[in-house]
Amino acid sequence: MGRSAKLVPLLLALSLIAAACGGNGGEGGGEGGAEEKDATLTFGTSADPVVLDGALVSDGESLRAIDQMFEGLVSLEPGGTEVAPALATEWEISEDGKTYTFTLQEGVKFHDGTDFNAEAVCFNFDRWYNFKGSFQNPSASYYWQTVFGGFSDGKTPSLYESCEAPDETTAILNLTKASASVLAALSLTNFTIASPEALTEYDADEGKVDAEGIFGPTGTYATEHPTGTGPYKFESWTRGESLTMVRNEDYWGEFPGNIGTLIFRPIAEGSARLQALQAGDIQGYDLVDPQDYETIEGDDQLQLLNRPAFNVGYVGFNQKVKPLDDVAVRQAIAHAIDRQEVVDGFYAGQGEVAHEFMPPEVVGYADDVTQYEYDPEKSKQLLEDAGYTLPVEIDFAYPTDVSRPYMPDPQANFEAMVADLEECCFKVEKKSATWSPDYLDNVDNGRYGLYLLGWTGDFGDADNFVGTFFQTEQPAWGFNNQEIFEALDEAEVETDEATREELYQEANRLIMDFLPGLPYVHTKPGLAFTANVSGYQPSPVSLEPFSIVTVE
Repeated sequence: MGRSAKLVPLLLALSLIAAACGGNGGEGGGEGGAEEKDATLTFGTSADPVVLDGALVSDGESLRAIDQMFEGLVSLEPGGTEVAPALATEWEISEDGKTYTFTLQEGVKFHDGTDFNAEAVCFNFDRWYNFKGSFQNPSASYYWQTVFGGFSDGKTPSLYESCEAPDETTAILNLTKASASVLAALSLTNFTIASPEALTEYDADEGKVDAEGIFGPTGTYATEHPTGTGPYKFESWTRGESLTMVRNEDYWGEFPGNIGTLIFRPIAEGSARLQALQAGDIQGYDLVDPQDYETIEGDDQLQLLNRPAFNVGYVGFNQKVKPLDDVAVRQAIAHAIDRQEVVDGFYAGQGEVAHEFMPPEVVGYADDVTQYEYDPEKSKQLLEDAGYTLPVEIDFAYPTDVSRPYMPDPQANFEAMVADLEECCFKVEKKSATWSPDYLDNVDNGRYGLYLLGWTGDFGDADNFVGTFFQTEQPAWGFNNQEIFEALDEAEVETDEATREELYQEANRLIMDFLPGLPYVHTKPGLAFTANVSGYQPSPVSLEPFSIVTVE
């Protein structure tokens, strides 16, 4: 268990904010020019937000918008995954890892003019814990259930026990068991703090599930009155057209937003977003198609940025499907696939070969795991030594009608891998299904042998990668390896950072020796902007503040 408590001083908060605004010529603070303060930035998104209540969403477009208006107790350092102060200036973790005491910023107000304080923090945590009925639907409170588990009704265990507010600037979070990952999880936009008065006045806790099982709030808070403490505040939202925010002139922080008006405009097709950027209708957009990189880089009026590689694409092996229960077969598959060729061929220079199930940026990554280089002859030898007659029959599936950051063209990846496998020593039964709900349902219920899938990290912690995949028995993987399960259990609750890093490194070594799947790529998703935009800092987890962006 952990040793002494951890303190993060206010000085770190100020230095991080100052660093975030570097490169703007000192214009990020209150001394910026009038033209910049009045500037408008329109950003092209792939879709509208679902709603503007962080507790009730899990999609990137909703979280991006909410993140500009709301703040949590902690955030991440700009462009990285280290936890940094936000509405909390410092925190202390108890020896047993079950109590987190936060010291709060003073003088902060919500957009409606009410005070941010410890009671407001506890109001939000108690709100989430006391969700009832349709608010417990996974489509509503996915991240509460992922991080904290159950609710106050006790139907399922919860990591959350209580929140205390002994004074205005102290909030104490009590857990039912030790957790070393909860602090990083609190950087999620889903746990940002909202105005209790606005939540109550605009019926934030009214909602229902429709006939198709999709949750939606019925009050007006999440669509007309989202109220946080952030550098931008809500102005208007017309679905299908635009979401408009304006600079919070009373923002508590030292560096309020550079631009006066921030607009998110939904444009579904990547090619249409590029055309809008070229025409000047928008000044930036996300999810750049790899085939458009060359066009953007060749235009001196545009610029291409990339997020750090904070995801993993992998070939999953379901060991309930023979012969994948044999490690020799899994090793042979790993050596038969030319991962470098796939990365070079289909990622426009924005991918790197993955050697484990988490990216190198995450603490706990091990540089010395067993690696499986492309070697078809070794594949054949492994199978023959294990007594198999070549070719060995396997089934392999990929999803259709989808593009993900870790596999922009699933079919292209699949076909290249199948060609490698069949050229070597396997006979592949090819399978496919539409991404949602069929493919994901088939994977989750163990209906495939080999399958293409991947994961983008929610926050900067190893538990969010290898813990998500391998800490419990799951039909998708089809194995029961108590050594790996126990190693991940031990690492999750360890509160000493150095010890925890060593435990996750050892877990990664165990995982890659056992080889439950083959990680093959980490990608750096692209963003495009016009050349007159500066200050945007791509985040591994898409926590990107527009407040530090300048339009000249």
